[in-house]
Amino acid sequence: MRSASLNSVSVLQAVLAIVVAVSLSACGGRDVAFGFGVEQEYRAPRTAHGAPNLSGIWQANNTANWNLEAHVAQAGPMYQLGAAFSIPPGLGVVEGGEIPYLPAALEKRNANRKDWVKLDPEVKCYMPGIPRATYMPYPFQIVQTADNILFTYEYASASRVVRFNPELKSPAPAWMGWSLGRWDGESLVIEVTDHMPDTWFDRAGNHHSDALKVTERYTAIDANTLQYEATIEDPQTFSKPWKIAMPLYRRREPNMQLMEYKCVEFAEELMYGHLRKKP
Repeated sequence: MRSASLNSVSVLQAVLAIVVAVSLSACGGRDVAFGFGVEQEYRAPRTAHGAPNLSGIWQANNTANWNLEAHVAQAGPMYQLGAAFSIPPGLGVVEGGEIPYLPAALEKRNANRKDWVKLDPEVKCYMPGIPRATYMPYPFQIVQTADNILFTYEYASASRVVRFNPELKSPAPAWMGWSLGRWDGESLVIEVTDHMPDTWFDRAGNHHSDALKVTERYTAIDANTLQYEATIEDPQTFSKPWKIAMPLYRRREPNMQLMEYKCVEFAEELMYGHLRKKP
């Protein structure tokens, strides 16, 4: 009986080995996980200047803009809308699951979350900042040149230029920060500093100070997918650096383009309606 049992285990192990081998073969021999520290064998096409070509229109497909951390489904901001605009559940994109807030910063996050409809900069059509612009539910485009890379975002027509000259200094804090890039093998690495302290990471009230530094990493893992990782550092808000990671997908519609989404006029009544002169 023991021999028969061992034989059954051996057969099962062999079948599993075959399944794994076939799966890896179908994926070109690479690791298909979207976690942290994933090693990839894919080599992106090159630009005329020899850099990995990441140009295209990309979009995240997750609930990170609602909340970077794992969360359950919840009612939306107005009960009159019913299930429309309710908060969908999400697995979260934070390494380790939890953002390491300092005690006072956690209290502020909780206050933000309680009154997010009034306080969230997105509601006011402010530019979203980095990294939030990456995983809002709208596409963005990457355009590469020999000297710079342009990121342009559909939401609020936001944009930023990634410069490769480390001698250049930021003239002033900005809503989209100051981006300096470099290539690390197949990965585009961008250090983003000089952020405005007013931007949030998501609709759940996750916030930062003007000491924020974001180190982004964009890596093509196949022709139509980028692996995105960002390390967040802010000693005024967090007890230690922390990371987020997610895939970004190429928008492949034959006529795909960024549309104009200038949302300022949608927020004017909310922000300035109380200033209107009464008859």
